[in-house]
Amino acid sequence: MDLALAGFSSKIITALYLVNILFAFTVIFLERRNPASTLSWILVLFLLPALGAFFYVLLSQNLTRKKMFQLSAQEQQKYSALLHKDIEDLQSGKLIFSDPIFENYKDLILLHKKQSKALFSQDNSVEIITDGTAKFKELFKCIVNARSHIHILYFIVKQDTLSKQLLKLLTEKAKEGVEVRFLIDALGNHLSESDLQPLREAGGKVVLFFPSFLSLINLKINYRNHRKLVIIDGKKGFIGGFNVGEEYIGLKKRMGYWRDTHLKIFGTAVHDMQTRFLLDWRAASGEEISQSPRYYPKPEYKGTCGIQIVSSGPDSPQEEIKQGYIKMINSAKKSIYIQTPYFIPDESIQEALKIAALSGVDVRIMIPNKPDHIFVYWATYSFIGDLLNAGVRAYVYNKGFLHAKTIVVDNLISSVGTANFDIRSFKLNFEVNAFLYDRMVSNQLSQEFEKDMAFCNELTLYKYLRRPRIIKFKESISRLLTPVL
Repeated sequence: MDLALAGFSSKIITALYLVNILFAFTVIFLERRNPASTLSWILVLFLLPALGAFFYVLLSQNLTRKKMFQLSAQEQQKYSALLHKDIEDLQSGKLIFSDPIFENYKDLILLHKKQSKALFSQDNSVEIITDGTAKFKELFKCIVNARSHIHILYFIVKQDTLSKQLLKLLTEKAKEGVEVRFLIDALGNHLSESDLQPLREAGGKVVLFFPSFLSLINLKINYRNHRKLVIIDGKKGFIGGFNVGEEYIGLKKRMGYWRDTHLKIFGTAVHDMQTRFLLDWRAASGEEISQSPRYYPKPEYKGTCGIQIVSSGPDSPQEEIKQGYIKMINSAKKSIYIQTPYFIPDESIQEALKIAALSGVDVRIMIPNKPDHIFVYWATYSFIGDLLNAGVRAYVYNKGFLHAKTIVVDNLISSVGTANFDIRSFKLNFEVNAFLYDRMVSNQLSQEFEKDMAFCNELTLYKYLRRPRIIKFKESISRLLTPVL
């Protein structure tokens, strides 16, 4: 009996290894991943023969060949003509900048136009919001005043008092006849059907992005819609790091004060945010919603801030937001300020930051002291440590949890959005950032960074080299897993 059981177990183990060898062959020869990712998956497959194949099927789907977000033929023709004119005006000198200094950044603008198909507008006004309570107070006020439509996309929506307040307001607006579309990433959705039922009964529409199969199995679990967008009447737009939950307004003791960065935007850039939402909505809902003129009204307020709305995701191999970050870093002459909750850069970002620091640029990176993902936290420390030798200065935020995703270069150009400085944001998540060409906005973001430094400890090279052995061990283990985190 024991021999028979042993023989059966041996056959199972052999079969598992054969399956893992097959998957390893696929990773190496068919998927053409980068070497670090390939080696990490091979390590997982052979160290965990019982689970490796399961994790591979669950986490490693390649979406780059799938055209998920498509314009209709008519929309494509119109948009292509608009983009072509935009590029032509930029290259020929017909485009007149509201501030002549941004002539120096025509190459960055052109990169986003060609690579991301991101239109450039400079009639925008921007309000920077760094406090959760202030953000939701402003958002709720805009929802109450909505007259035509409310389009909302969030990665995480918790089941708590804040989401109840949001759903109540949306339900009231739907009853008034305002179009309400609420798109939530399935993995980040904590609401039940009973929570959503009143909104649906009032005429509002709620859709989950990449929902689970049979409520339990999600074969796209590794690819999440991490975007946070709200568009009100096509005139006001919100973009940034805040999700919906009590921790984002500082009501969760474990995380403490939540420090994030969000933008409220007026101007033509809101139209580009609208297009992003409508494409995501189509992909998730299957609704053939048209890009009607009423979704793109003439802006009410005239500002002078230049903006490009840039998207990236696993459906594209270009890593558009990351390329924008690199171009910004390479353009720096004086300073680079970065705030990010997770710092797991690939080699290209690392080298760009090292070169900038060694060239005399004041490079400062701020990360949180509180971990919300433990492996990512220790990997972040490891990568920060690599940069200290080159002269990069690192700051650890102690007031609460730092969740802002910002970069400011030379107090002139900046980016705020949903993309962290990590491989997951660059390759795996659907992200959206506003790239900003404005002295006043960029200077204000720099001032916010400097204010936050009062709540930080600087992580010097001296301190880092004298960290305890247990931390070195945690960093080493976490770093091995970074390509699949």
